[in-house]
Amino acid sequence: MQHHFGERLKSARKMSGMSLQELADRMDKPVSRQAINKYEQGRMLPESGILLSLASALEVKPDYFFRPALSLQSIEFRKHNALPEKEKARIKAKSSDILERYLELESFLGIDSSFINPFKGVRVSSPDQIDELADGLRNAWRLGFDPLPDVVEMLESYNVKVVMLDTHDAFDGLSAWSGSIPLVVFNKGRDIVRRRFTVLHELAHLLLDFQAGSEKDNEKLAHSFAGAVLFPKESFIRAFGGKRTHFTQRELIEMKEYFGISVQAIMARAKSLGVIPDSTYRNFCITWSAFRVSEPDEYKSKEEPARFRQLLDRALSEEVITMSKAAELAGKSYEEMSMDITFV
Repeated sequence: MQHHFGERLKSARKMSGMSLQELADRMDKPVSRQAINKYEQGRMLPESGILLSLASALEVKPDYFFRPALSLQSIEFRKHNALPEKEKARIKAKSSDILERYLELESFLGIDSSFINPFKGVRVSSPDQIDELADGLRNAWRLGFDPLPDVVEMLESYNVKVVMLDTHDAFDGLSAWSGSIPLVVFNKGRDIVRRRFTVLHELAHLLLDFQAGSEKDNEKLAHSFAGAVLFPKESFIRAFGGKRTHFTQRELIEMKEYFGISVQAIMARAKSLGVIPDSTYRNFCITWSAFRVSEPDEYKSKEEPARFRQLLDRALSEEVITMSKAAELAGKSYEEMSMDITFV
């Protein structure tokens, strides 16, 4: 019991982004950082008054500390070097908490959230494999070869759990597993086109066993997979032709707006497909910063997770759960939840 409580307390503290001392300072009852550390290590349990004070300071309900913990495995972070370790821990804890509530909601509705990986056991070590795999995903998921209207909605429809967090600017996304449940997390602060690319990059880490060698090379393969899913080879060649020396800015922006993929990713695709020579791509990379300033973001799509909210509405309207339980699952107060729901 003590060990279980300690894990939950530590998770709640990481979600809040507080250190042991900051939590101790936030408490409305006197408690030292050393005592909180003992609680987290499972060496002792707090008395009821301290427990309630911990819950208040951490903005969780007391029963949070006694729910079964969910663990994430095979976590892959897509981040910049500037992402602080403290924020990294907060993102993992928050993602785990949201997934817990998501799976609890599905259990109330009797929903089977099993996931089938069309590439289970497939090892990827070369860029030459990427286009075949990207086309294979589109075929397995019956996506055709037209632009993908909403990538997040697509992943949710195939039982990938997708979470959007308002978090540190140095964070792009992560992928992880909880048992057989796949999870993708991305930063709300990114523009629509970048969200699409990041989500598919993280999907690549879930579906494929990258064996390129270095982490940098594996990341390049995940980048290539994301670009190939967004803009398939067949569509690319039809749009631009087989061999080019240069593109006009208008061509690139039109394809960005149609396929929902950045100009930078389009140029990387052109190089990988042999449509442009290496020299053209190098020159583009040199001038990219100046071009990016004037690059419009005109792709129209929400790219926001919606399935959890839809399931919550269903469970409420069918009286599977109470308003109080809905508020707990949504991470809102009862009053906020009541104001957000209108029955017809």
